[in-house]
Amino acid sequence: MSSRRQNELRFTDWQELPGGGRLYQRRVPGRTGWSAIHYKEVDSSEVTVRFWQEIYDEAGHLREIHEKFPVDLGHRKV
Repeated sequence: MSSRRQNELRFTDWQELPGGGRLYQRRVPGRTGWSAIHYKEVDSSEVTVRFWQEIYDEAGHLREIHEKFPVDLGHRKV
């Protein structure tokens, strides 16, 4: 489990959620022009509730969503 400080260092942006949780996000550039945004939703104790990534092509269009936690659902084409 990560602490709030660790999440703030790892993720570049976050927003406060009702109930004291947070939604963290971080943009990750790809090698071929595509990019991903990693999202991590935590509760007020910084326990991970949900983690997923969105994959965007070079034009900025959402192409895939990969839900990883609480259950890894694999890549889903959009």
